[in-house]
Amino acid sequence: MANLKAFLKSGHPPTLLSAFFYFDFSFAVWVLNGAMGPFISEQFSLTPAQIGLMVSIPTLAGALMRFPLGVLSQYIGRKNAAIVEMSAIVVALLYGFLFVNTFHEVLAMGVLLGIAGASFGVALSLGSGWFPKQYKGLAMGIAGAGNSGTALAALLAPRLAQHFGWQKVYGFAAFTMLLPLIVMIVFAKEPPDIEHQTLRQHLSCLWDKDGWAFNMIYVITFGGFLGLSTFLPSFYYSQFHVSKIEAGSLTVLATLTGSLTRVAGGYFADRFGGINTLFVVFLITVAGFLGFLASPPLAMTTLLFMVCFAALGAGNGATFQMVPLRWPTTTAVAGGMIGEIGALGGGILPNLLGQAKQHTGSYAVGFLIYSVLAVCVLAMMLIVSRRWTTTWAGAGGRALLDKPDRTLTEDKEALLEM
Repeated sequence: MANLKAFLKSGHPPTLLSAFFYFDFSFAVWVLNGAMGPFISEQFSLTPAQIGLMVSIPTLAGALMRFPLGVLSQYIGRKNAAIVEMSAIVVALLYGFLFVNTFHEVLAMGVLLGIAGASFGVALSLGSGWFPKQYKGLAMGIAGAGNSGTALAALLAPRLAQHFGWQKVYGFAAFTMLLPLIVMIVFAKEPPDIEHQTLRQHLSCLWDKDGWAFNMIYVITFGGFLGLSTFLPSFYYSQFHVSKIEAGSLTVLATLTGSLTRVAGGYFADRFGGINTLFVVFLITVAGFLGFLASPPLAMTTLLFMVCFAALGAGNGATFQMVPLRWPTTTAVAGGMIGEIGALGGGILPNLLGQAKQHTGSYAVGFLIYSVLAVCVLAMMLIVSRRWTTTWAGAGGRALLDKPDRTLTEDKEALLEM
C-alpha cells in the first residue's frame, strides 16, 4: 500500500487515467472488424485467407499511422494529438455506419480503423510522462492495459451485431468514443518531460541499432497479442464451430488475461529488470505456441491461449519499461516507431494462420513458424542485452537511478498549478 501511495503521489493520476481510457477505447475500435469477423465472413462467404487479410488491414494501417502521430505529438503536445486523433476516429466510425455494405468497403473501412491504432505511443508517453523513471514501467503498464479494448470489443461487438447488424456497431462505437474524448479534454495535463528538438534529432532513433532490436522484440510480444486478438473470434468459429457469441466470449477470456498482465509486466520489469522479464516471457510464449501443434480440444486450447496472452501481455509491459530508459527525451517518438513495427508484426500471425488453414487444412504450420521466429528474436535479445546493461540499463534491464529525473523538477509543480 505504501508503494502504491508513493507511486500515485509521484505523478499525475488523472492524466494516467485519461491515457488509459484513450487507449482502451481506441484499441476496441481498432479491432472491431476482427471481433465481428464471424458475422462478416458469413455474409460474404470468405475463405480463411480472406479472413486473415480482413483482420490484418486495420493492424497494418494503424502501424503506419503511429509514427507520424508520435512526431506530431512532440510539436502540438500529446494531449492535443490525442484529442485530434479521437475526433478523427469518430468521423471514421460514422462513415462506416453510413456507407459500408460490401466486402471491399469493409477492407477500406479497415484502413480507417487504423486511425485508432495510432494511439499507442502517444497514450503510453502521455500516461507515464508525469512519473519518475523508477515508476515508468508501472505507469506504462497501466496506460498500456488499455489493450483490454480487445476484450471490450470481443464482448460487446458480437452481441450488438447479433441484434442490430454488424454495420450498426460502427455507429455505437462512434458514440462511445465521446467518453474518452471528454475525459481527455477535462482531466489530462500535458507532462513536462519533453525537450524541443529538431525533426532530425527526433528521427535519430530510426537509425539506432537498439531501436531495431526493440522492434523485433515487439513484433513477437505486441504483434503476437494483436494478431491473435483479431483472429481469435474467427479461429474459434471455424475450428470448433461454436456460435458467434461464444467465439467472442472465449476471445474475451484470453485477451483480458493479456491486458491485465501488461501491468504486471511493467511492475516486474521495474523490480527485476525488463530483460529478465522478457526472457521468461519468450520461453512461455514459445512453449504455448508449440502446444497448439497437437490441435488440443476446446478447453485446453482456451487455457493455452490464456497462458500465451498472459505472457505476451507481460512482455508488452516489460518492453516499454525499457523504452523511456533508452530514449528519455523522445519517448513518444521512439515508442511510436517501436509500436509501429510491432503492430506491423500483428499482421503476420492472422495471415500465417489463414494461409495455413486454407492450404493445409490446419492452423498448426502457422503456429510453428511463429514459434521459430520467436526463438530467433530471443537469441538476438540475449546477445544485444549484454551491451545494454553496460551502457544505459542496469542489471537485468533495471533503471539506473544515478541521475535526477527530469519529471521531478520545478516544472512539474508549475504545470500542475495551471
